[in-house]
Amino acid sequence: MNFTNSKNKEIGEHSPDYPAGKPYPIRRENGYNLSSNDYLDLAKDLTLREEFLQSVNSDNALFSASSSRLLTGNHVLYTQLEERLSAMFGTESALVFNSGYHMNTGILPAICHGRTLMLVDKWVHASIIDGIRLSAAQHFRYRHADYAHLEELLAKHAYRFERVIIVTESIFSMDGDCTDLGYLVRLKHRYSNVMLYVDEAHAVGVRGERGLGCAEEQGCIAAIDFLTGTFGKALASLGGYLVCRQPIRDYLINKMRTLLFTTALPPINLHWSLFILERLDSFSDRRQQLCKNSALLKQQMIAKGYECGSQSHILPLIIGDSNAAVLKAKELQRKGFYVLPIRPPTVPEGSSRIRISLTAGMPASLIHQLAASL
Repeated sequence: MNFTNSKNKEIGEHSPDYPAGKPYPIRRENGYNLSSNDYLDLAKDLTLREEFLQSVNSDNALFSASSSRLLTGNHVLYTQLEERLSAMFGTESALVFNSGYHMNTGILPAICHGRTLMLVDKWVHASIIDGIRLSAAQHFRYRHADYAHLEELLAKHAYRFERVIIVTESIFSMDGDCTDLGYLVRLKHRYSNVMLYVDEAHAVGVRGERGLGCAEEQGCIAAIDFLTGTFGKALASLGGYLVCRQPIRDYLINKMRTLLFTTALPPINLHWSLFILERLDSFSDRRQQLCKNSALLKQQMIAKGYECGSQSHILPLIIGDSNAAVLKAKELQRKGFYVLPIRPPTVPEGSSRIRISLTAGMPASLIHQLAASL
C-alpha cells in the first residue's frame, strides 16, 4: 500500500489547594463523581462556557452539518481545527473524526491489507480491537507492556510482511499505567517496515507541558506515524483526531469508510473544540493539580495495603471477585463517592475492580476522606 448532565449540582467552597476562579467540585445526587473522564473539569466550568457563548455567531451556531465531509459537510471550521492541531503537534497534517470509536474502527482497516501484520498490546481499547477485526491484516497481541514479547514477535514475523504496525495506547484506561513510547520508537527504528500507532485518548490534555499527551512528555511526537486522541475526555468536547504526515491524511480521506459514509460533526461542536485547543496551554495549573491529586491518592491507597501500579490520574482499586467489587462500589456510593465496578469481560477474570477517575478540582480533603472510606 502506498501512502503517496443535568443531574449534577454544585456544592461547597473553592478548595484551598486548587486555584480560585476554577470550578466548584461537582457531585452526582448519590455521590462525588469519580467515574468521569472530565479530567480537567472543563466540561463543568461555567466561566469557560460563558466565554465560549460570547464567541458564537450566525456562522458557527450551526447544529448539523447535514452531509458527509466529502459532500457539503466540510465546514471551514474543520480546516481551522485541523490546522490548529497540526501546528500544535508540529506535524504535516491532521484529520478530525466524529468519535474515537470511528477513528480506530476506520483508520486501521483502511491502512491494512493481507500483507500487513499488526502487533497489538493485549489491553488496548475495544474500538482498536474492532478496527483490527474489520481489517484484512494478520495480527498478534503481545502481553501487556511486555516489550520482550513484542521484540520476539517482531524478530519472528517482521520479515514476512510488507508492513508491520505496532498498536498501543499511551495511558491504559483500566490500570492507569503508561507506555514507554521512547522504547517503542527505538524498537521501530530497527526495522525498515515497522510503523507505530498510538492512541492518546486518556493522555491528551493532562500530560505534557502543553497538554499534548505522553508523546509530548516523552519527546517522540515526530517519530509516531499515527498519533491519535480524542476531544471527548479531558478536552470536554467530542470527536477524535489523527496527527500525521500529509500522504497518510490524503490516503485516509479517500479510503476510510467511517469518514466517507457518515454525517460530519456539527460546526458548533467544531467551534467548541477549537476554543478549547486554543486555551490548552493555559490549563497547566489544572494538569499540575491533577498530578498532585493522583500522587496523593496513590500514596493513601498503598498505605491502606492496596497494590497500585497506576502512573496517572486513573487509579484501580483491585478487588478480585466480581460480586465483591459490586458490593464495594455500593459501599463507597453510600459513603458519598460515585464509583462503578469494572468486571469481566472488560477486565480479566479475578481482577474486578473499582476504577477511580480523578479530576483536577477534587480537594485534598476529599481525597483523604475517600482513602479513609476504602
